[in-house]
Amino acid sequence: MFGRKSKASAEGPAEDRRSDSDRTLTESGPSNAQVKRATRTRKTWSLIASFLLLISVVFLILVEIGNINDRPVIRSTWFIRLDLSEVIPLSVPNAQLISSIAQTLGLKDDYYVGLWSYSGRNTGGTSEFSKPQTLYWFNPVEVITSSLLSGASIALPAEINNYLDLLRLASHWMFGLFLAGVCLNFIMIFLIPLAVYSRWAALPIAILTFLGALFTTVASILGTVIFLILSKVFNSVDQLNINATIGVQMYAFMWIASGASIIAWIILMG
Repeated sequence: MFGRKSKASAEGPAEDRRSDSDRTLTESGPSNAQVKRATRTRKTWSLIASFLLLISVVFLILVEIGNINDRPVIRSTWFIRLDLSEVIPLSVPNAQLISSIAQTLGLKDDYYVGLWSYSGRNTGGTSEFSKPQTLYWFNPVEVITSSLLSGASIALPAEINNYLDLLRLASHWMFGLFLAGVCLNFIMIFLIPLAVYSRWAALPIAILTFLGALFTTVASILGTVIFLILSKVFNSVDQLNINATIGVQMYAFMWIASGASIIAWIILMG
């Protein structure tokens, strides 16, 4: 009797210790409710990130199709506008007295530059849009001189020739990066929610989202710098009387797209 009692009493504390240990392990792990709550939070943030990328894609598409035709919004989305309506030529006497000097020389009153092409427009409302080209870059010297009537000439800023190679290279990069950015961001809209259910997918999805944000932002920086320099060159020559204006709408679209894609990536990293 005493032996059995002592054996039972010896086994009792051991069983209590095991049950306490099991209880401790159970209590230290997350409960099903906590797991569901955490998953729901991650799913909400992933949907927010996808929505931000949707916004980015919409504005990038507006950047892509800017100035390719005469439809509303599209025709008013451009990088730079060159106003040649009051340009002072070298070979026309009393040019200041002509109501539309540009049209007399064979030029359009205004030239607008988009990502794929440029357009020439007159004050009367007539517009001509060049054919969209892949890896397009705006060569102001070629466009203006090729439009001049025989015998007419204007003195373009000499500094512009120093920037033509840089303008061509930067425009090609900008074109490619915008196109890559809109494609990546569109794909990531549908892939980001998968990161909630697979940890293995989370890292590559975050990397691809970062690349989409990087491409879009670098393209926006290039677009800003290129045409700010070009406008400064034209506006610096007062005697030529060419007015260069930056397209606020285009810049708003591309920087909204960049900001939305950056915030989406930050959400994924958080």
